[in-house]
Amino acid sequence: MPGDGRGADHLDVSDRDSTQSSAEVDTKTKADAETAPAEIDAQDKNAAIAKVDAMAQAETAPTVDSGTVGSGAVDGAADGDDVAVKAKQAKKKRPFWVELPILIALALLLTFLIQSFLARVFVIPSESMEQTLHGCAGCTGDRVLVDRVVYYFRDPAPGDVVVFERPGTWDHTGLDGRSGNPLVSWFQDLGAQFGLADPSEEDVVKRVIAVGGQTVECCDDQNRVLVDGEPLDEPYLYRMYSDATQEDFGAVTVPPGKLFVMGDNRNNSLDSRKQGGGGENGLVPVDNVIGKARAIILPPSRWRGVGDHNPQALSAPAWQAGIPAGVGVAAAWPTLWLGRRVRGILTRDGKRTPR
Repeated sequence: MPGDGRGADHLDVSDRDSTQSSAEVDTKTKADAETAPAEIDAQDKNAAIAKVDAMAQAETAPTVDSGTVGSGAVDGAADGDDVAVKAKQAKKKRPFWVELPILIALALLLTFLIQSFLARVFVIPSESMEQTLHGCAGCTGDRVLVDRVVYYFRDPAPGDVVVFERPGTWDHTGLDGRSGNPLVSWFQDLGAQFGLADPSEEDVVKRVIAVGGQTVECCDDQNRVLVDGEPLDEPYLYRMYSDATQEDFGAVTVPPGKLFVMGDNRNNSLDSRKQGGGGENGLVPVDNVIGKARAIILPPSRWRGVGDHNPQALSAPAWQAGIPAGVGVAAAWPTLWLGRRVRGILTRDGKRTPR
């Protein structure tokens, strides 16, 4: 074909040019090699020797089965989990007889703290507060829960049923039914502290009739007690007989820090009217007050609150007496809603991831 000769000539020329270029490169490389510093040859030689040594060590090193290593790690983790589970189970399976003394001691400690500072149970030993509180010799008296906190913030008020320590001016003869044996007496005191035994009769329960600064006397033409000249409203009074009347006593002005107290069973109660000969000797120091009777907790048939009707207060209309209950009902839902909102906000804040 025409043109084939030219193509062959062209290829020959290209091959010739390529051969010449290769020769030039070889010549240049040899020249560069001849002129390279001796230090480079030494470094390359050392690197080659180090590489050969490393390969030899790798060939002679013992081989380790990766599957065995992985299995050992898993087994170790499993063993650790088993130990933790067994320890937790052993802790949960602590014998009950080991935990029982701890539970008893803790219960007694909490009971002691509660009765010493918050509330205490007292046994009513006599009928002087009938029928508000029931008690008599040889019968099962009411167990009354007494609030010890309320008088941290205020003094006793008229109408409060209070438990107090018998003042020094009151009669103390023949009261304490404690055993002459010191050990038995100690257990009796301990039982009284926990509400399991009758308290010492040094503790008395009565109703507050007048407080410091007031003058109390009895009686008006309707046989009512007067405070500052005003007759008292006393629906809680108990009379064993319909024609029973209260005994008269002269006016007594109560000094600050003292209380004039009386039993609801007026014809069968030794109280401020007669104790210590009456007058100021029959008054009770506010500091002697242990607490306020709140509720009858035993026996179950007597479960109820202890009323604190203020005999000096004027009667209010029924709708006014219901105001506190109405306010409580009306405020219940908003209070619950607000509590949920606050709890939701706190929960969201706790789950929010810090940036």
